[in-house]
Parts: sequence; C-alpha cells; structure tokens
Amino acid sequence: MKAFDELNIPADLKYAKDHEWIAAAAPFRVGISDFAQDQLGDLTYVEFPEVGADIGVGGEFGSLESIKSVSTLFLPVAGKIVAVNDALADDPGLVNRDPYGEGWLVEIAPADAAGLDALMDADTYLQHVKDNG
Repeated sequence: MKAFDELNIPADLKYAKDHEWIAAAAPFRVGISDFAQDQLGDLTYVEFPEVGADIGVGGEFGSLESIKSVSTLFLPVAGKIVAVNDALADDPGLVNRDPYGEGWLVEIAPADAAGLDALMDADTYLQHVKDNG
C-alpha cells in the first residue's frame, strides 16, 4: 500500500467519498482514485453500464474485480452514460497504471453540473482518505 504522501490526487478533479473522481469539465470522465486502485490491487475485470443509461447520484454504474475482491462503482453525480472505456476490456490494469488518464471508466452527460459543487476538492479528499482509510 502507498503512503498518504505518495498518493496522486490531481487538483483539477472532484472526488466522491466512495473514491470515484470526475473531471470538472467536458468530457466529464469518471474513474477511481489512485488510493482506490491501490487498495483494490491488480484489476482483472471491469463491468460497465449500458451507454445511454440514466443513473442517479450515488447510483451503481458497474464494478471492478481484482484478485482480492469485487467493488461496486457509484456515480458521483447524476447523469447519462455517453461512453465507456472499451480499452479496459482487454487491459483492466490500465486503471492501476494510470487511474486519471488511460484508466478512466465512463464519460457522462451530467444531469446538473451544479452537482459537482457537492463533491470534494483534492485537499478535502486527501483528508477524507487519511481520516477514513
């Protein structure tokens, strides 16, 4: 496991308490944080929602399977799934290697971009990780 000072937490993203991130501007990509991928270990499978699905804030949008466990993914803001990262079907390890770049999970059209304001910034998210592990 990485030490807190080794975690990569980009300042230009917003974070949910369940360790998902979302880009604060289009294309509104969603993924999991460096902390989350580190906790999960080597990913072996990614389950995606259907493109076009409308999902509410906190709604399930898929799962990640690792050698250790299966983890449900929760959408940080309400929206419609407009794309999934098909590259992860052949190489789920992209999430481990590049969680904020090539390892993104889905792109959404937010139902209300103001929902981003309810999410944590990088500093608040780091404190959340430290406090809650």
